[in-house]
Amino acid sequence: MPLIKSRILVLDDNAGIRSALKILLPMRFSDVQLIESPKSLVSTMQTFKPDVLLLDMNFDTDINTGSEGLFWLSEIKKRFSDVEVVLFTAYADIALAVEGMKRGAFDFIVKPWDNAKLLDTLEKAAKKHRHIASADEEPVRQFMQWGSSEKMVELHRMVEKIAPTDATVLITGENGTGKDVLANEIHRLSIRSAKKMVSVDIGAITETLFESEMFGHVKGAFTDAHSDHVGKFEQANGTTLFLDEIGNIPLSQQAKLLRVLQNRTITRVGDTKSIPVDIRLICATNMDLAEMVKEGRFREDLYYRINTVTLHLPPLRERTDEIASLSMLFIKNFAEKYHRQAKNISDDALELLQNCQWKGNIRELQSRIEKAVIMSDNETLLPSDFQIDDNELLGVTNLRQNVSLEDAEEQVIRDAMKKYNGNLSLVAKALKISRPTLYNRLKKYGI
Repeated sequence: MPLIKSRILVLDDNAGIRSALKILLPMRFSDVQLIESPKSLVSTMQTFKPDVLLLDMNFDTDINTGSEGLFWLSEIKKRFSDVEVVLFTAYADIALAVEGMKRGAFDFIVKPWDNAKLLDTLEKAAKKHRHIASADEEPVRQFMQWGSSEKMVELHRMVEKIAPTDATVLITGENGTGKDVLANEIHRLSIRSAKKMVSVDIGAITETLFESEMFGHVKGAFTDAHSDHVGKFEQANGTTLFLDEIGNIPLSQQAKLLRVLQNRTITRVGDTKSIPVDIRLICATNMDLAEMVKEGRFREDLYYRINTVTLHLPPLRERTDEIASLSMLFIKNFAEKYHRQAKNISDDALELLQNCQWKGNIRELQSRIEKAVIMSDNETLLPSDFQIDDNELLGVTNLRQNVSLEDAEEQVIRDAMKKYNGNLSLVAKALKISRPTLYNRLKKYGI
């Protein structure tokens, strides 16, 4: 077999492994270099310029958890984005390797390794490097999946009506239900779709930077303002502005946002000039804004300004007919991303997924399928690929006991309140819901 013209760099602190690879890899690849310490990794990357890095997940340090391998993976993908990274890991650290693939690794090899599989994986990584070295990969776009349930059919009808207008939309729903995907769908069907929608995660903006990020600033407005900065409203001029997690806006900043929405003009921090902006506003939240208004934590006038039309996304457990199409979409996307064989899902596995509670909704389903695709060596995913416990099944916790969802929810909340001695923060965290949602449930069930 002729040598493949590719440069392979190996980082592993085990001398025996390096010796074995020093013999094996040159049988297939034209240029191979091996180093023992991450201290020389960056400098070697700069001089050797590898196509593929075979990176050990653990080093002989005081902390031997694989986190050092994840750190260097992130560093390499940040500094040398075109280099493919294959992770070298022990069987016990497979979960870390899966996390590494989510962070951009091409694949992982488990020690002790199979020579043929190692060479084949490195060859595939080298081929990928050659194909995309001069171009960035297009991100996978997720389109809205419309189910056949009564609620989703009605939601689809409303979206088709309001999307072509400039009506302000408030999307509500639990975490992970796909509120951002629905916002993108509304924008795609709108008259502003020629220009990319501008998305803002309000929860990620600190209160001190809110005005600067949203409305922009001029050079010299504050200590670190070394140049003019265009805010999100200006960036969204002529298109759609999507404000995710709108309930996280501090009360002190809500009046400023309201003023901009009323006047349709912004003033950059440090400037006096008003700049007109033409936007279509879509907001999303998993919080009960009406309840927050009653509690004085959200301005009533802002609340009515942002919810001309309210669209509610049901949780996945109420739209299980979509699980089949979503599963196939995720399998296809992740099989392509991670170079896996998975193409389908068995009927038993699909039935298992359709009977899950899915507290994390579509985001949790996506994560489960991602891991299953990475770990499976088969074309068809089986129930065993998902490692779902009985307590995650609706049939076990609710249906088999002939208990309503509301009764089951009440019991879960009561159990959590007892377990955490009424500490609402811990209860909300354990149930993976917001404190406002917990307040509403406690009031609903008289707890």
